[in-house]
Amino acid sequence: MTAMTTAERRGYQQICGPDGAMMVIAADQRGGMRQALTSDPAEQKTISNAMLGETKADITRYLASVAGCILVDPLCAVPMLVDDGVLDRQTALLIGLDASGWDTSAEDYRVSVMCEGITARRVRELGGTGGKIMIYLRSDTPAANVENLATLDAVVADFAAEDMLLVVEFLTYQLEGESKEDYKARTAELIEGGSRLCLEHGAKLLKIPYPGSAEACAAITRLSGIVPWAVLSAGVDHQTFLGQVEIAMANGASGVIAGRSLWKDCISLDRAVTRERLTTIAVPRLREIQAVIARHRVAAAA
Repeated sequence: MTAMTTAERRGYQQICGPDGAMMVIAADQRGGMRQALTSDPAEQKTISNAMLGETKADITRYLASVAGCILVDPLCAVPMLVDDGVLDRQTALLIGLDASGWDTSAEDYRVSVMCEGITARRVRELGGTGGKIMIYLRSDTPAANVENLATLDAVVADFAAEDMLLVVEFLTYQLEGESKEDYKARTAELIEGGSRLCLEHGAKLLKIPYPGSAEACAAITRLSGIVPWAVLSAGVDHQTFLGQVEIAMANGASGVIAGRSLWKDCISLDRAVTRERLTTIAVPRLREIQAVIARHRVAAAA
């Protein structure tokens, strides 16, 4: 494990709140956001990147201003959020490098795809505090990870050359022919194994799925050592995620990077509806998550 440089640590401090914990609003989704805006597949196809950008702008105004950091994509959201003055000067900005969806190899493994031309230098040019990469991993199947780990290596090296903060996220997935029951039984093992791979390949800050239990969270904390880790929401409902945050924070997590659990049922093609729901539903949810984080940060400092 490698410690953050001074510049990386400064970036990390900026994506954290005054208590030193991460509370980042994830709004870098494209396909998932279209599905949240409408359940009609035909209508989803009519939602342009510009329309997604407007939704992301509302999420930034109403949620990120409360949380302190927003994670967005470089296709719909920036530089507009900066150039149009949507992003508050005190709100940190993470920019996602990964494209929506994935390619599939001849062996039916998921191959992560990055947005073309989005390098560490470009993230800096767009006003980013740091970048975020997401790759797919199956730690029990080395052949599934070759291309994705090569992508990770290249991105880690690029951000190191620019001395810029990089959040490394991974998702695991069910293999072709694997039963849902077998996959579920291995999830904790796969999350720990994926975390280990990311650490071995230079990750200094992890964004990972909820490992499944207090014991699994504690294992991630022991494994990651000096590397902070944040739990992602993966689209579960708010009450479920709130319980996951409680367990993760009690067992060494350094914060939260959450998206759909906060806003998936709050956004609408009618922006007036979106703004009302973000204010009356999403912000109170965010406050509840912040209260859990704050309680555990106080306990850890005591």
